Amino acid sequence: MSTYLYKLIKEGEHLHQDFKFCISDSKKIAKSLVAFANTDGGRLLIGVKDNGKIAGVRTEEEYYMIESAACIYSKPPVKFTTRQWNVEGKTVLEIQVDPSREKPHFAKDESGKWIAYFRVKDENCVAHKIQVNVWRKSKKPLIFTISDTEKILIDYLHENQTISFTKFVKLAHISRITAEEILTNLIIMKVIDIQHSAEGTSFSLNKKNMNDMSDKGKSAS
Repeated sequence: MSTYLYKLIKEGEHLHQDFKFCISDSKKIAKSLVAFANTDGGRLLIGVKDNGKIAGVRTEEEYYMIESAACIYSKPPVKFTTRQWNVEGKTVLEIQVDPSREKPHFAKDESGKWIAYFRVKDENCVAHKIQVNVWRKSKKPLIFTISDTEKILIDYLHENQTISFTKFVKLAHISRITAEEILTNLIIMKVIDIQHSAEGTSFSLNKKNMNDMSDKGKSAS
């Protein structure tokens, strides 16, 4: 059993795994739970330091705080499962979160504001408003037609690798609300992709999907 845990720890922190030395604040844990639920799922190893050293936890106290994070400080509540590992005379809690069908999930921050998070590499990042819109609108059938404004964006991205939200608003001479709706719809239709980096959020053409659409058009003709 301990071999499995050591194998996980050896992987380090990544897209699907986070270490927590201890839990002192349920709100902070809620961020991780929400980020995993909104992305591709993942696990928290409670009682493991950032360097991989096992510190151990008091299971009853830690479980109570995790339950509070998932049910009180996450909206909608995040479902999770737990496993308990006893190694080196210490206890490590493994918290598993699956990708959610109820996204977006929000975590309550210190000021009482509800914020959506998602996972990028080994970090929990605040989700762009457009990403939140994509999660919400993806649950319903989308009826949408390509107008001249969308064509302006697509033509620009054929010539340029990415575009920022602000750049698109200026380029198309439209309101921010209209830009949000257009970008959201095009992401759901897989015409464009949303990209996240340290520099911020940007948008690019989904070239694979565009090529597939072009090939289908040629076959039909």
